Amino acid sequence: MRKVRARWSVLADRIDGGTPADRDRTVDALRAFAILGVVLGHWLVTALTTADGGLSNTSPLAHLPRLAPVSWVFQTLAVFFLVGGHVAARGYAGARERGVSYGVWVGQRLSRLFRPVAAVLAMWTVAAAGMLLGGAEPDTVRTLVKLVLSPLWFLLVFGVLTAATPLVARLSPLWPAAVVAGVDVWRFGLGGPEWIGWVNVAAGWLVPYTLGAAWSRGAFGRRTPAALLLVAGAAATAGLVLWGGYPASMVGVPGAPISNLNPPTLAAVAFGLAQCGLALLLRGPLGRVMRRPRVWAKVALVNLSAMTIFLWHQTAMMAVTALGLLAPADLPGLHTVPDSPQWMAARLLWLPVFGAALGVCWAAFRTYEQDGRPKRGRPSRALSLRGPEEVAAAHA
Repeated sequence: MRKVRARWSVLADRIDGGTPADRDRTVDALRAFAILGVVLGHWLVTALTTADGGLSNTSPLAHLPRLAPVSWVFQTLAVFFLVGGHVAARGYAGARERGVSYGVWVGQRLSRLFRPVAAVLAMWTVAAAGMLLGGAEPDTVRTLVKLVLSPLWFLLVFGVLTAATPLVARLSPLWPAAVVAGVDVWRFGLGGPEWIGWVNVAAGWLVPYTLGAAWSRGAFGRRTPAALLLVAGAAATAGLVLWGGYPASMVGVPGAPISNLNPPTLAAVAFGLAQCGLALLLRGPLGRVMRRPRVWAKVALVNLSAMTIFLWHQTAMMAVTALGLLAPADLPGLHTVPDSPQWMAARLLWLPVFGAALGVCWAAFRTYEQDGRPKRGRPSRALSLRGPEEVAAAHA
């Protein structure tokens, strides 16, 4: 154990020493927080049960609505879009100064964003075909594939916003927020068609993205604007939930008539504003914590594998669930209906197992995030520290 600690200390010092002095480490810290929030949130509120004979998806939030505050902690997508807008706007401005064309810049960013997706799609295409040929129930296969593919919508939205950075970098967040409000009034107040809500998929996440772009221009140099975001966002969220008829959960709940996330509602956008305000207020304390080599090394390594973690975390959970089916009885917190506090306690015990399975996925597929194909004998990018600055995507 002492040798492991000593090696980790040496690695942490090398990563810390290899980091440019002018790097804003809080950006990486916020990105890591957002990614890990999505992962832990999915692991906590996604339950695959055997109640109907096959594997079906449900959520403890559907059985225990008092757990809605859990979603307030782990629904961190707004923070990710905040960081994404900040990094993209700053990166595009830097590219223009260096004479790099828009086509080259956006091509590099989108390639880095979507390249690791190919490995997930290929593996699950083979796995789904194998399960169907092996006699698995089509509904079970559909449930598993949906869990893998459903988080990918987020990458599509992020990719579109990244490509549109030159157009939206100076857009006021009030404009997309007004679109979200108008869509919700039409949809919920005037009986408009349900499909109109999907306009908010772009408009809703454009709000934190443009806040991030404003951050890159120095709009949050003082604490007052961030504090106003936090207070106004929190007050608006509370009002919309208490008196506006919006659900308290900030993630989708199976069977619920309204989802705050799919598509985003005005309540989700208001909640995201509060999250962004809090994130911006925490930059000072985070910056001080990130000066600790061991803490910074962990954050840097998460950023270097952000896409791998996001893309494979659901697969890791499902692999553990599938292996658990070999047990003679349903395992608490894994296959049982999430309708009690005991289930939540048992699920917490499974989190390290999910993490270990994700570690296996990381070891197998992280190279696709680095250069698109595995190579032997390649020096670790964790030591060069080129990765975190360039990681543009999570997502979960």
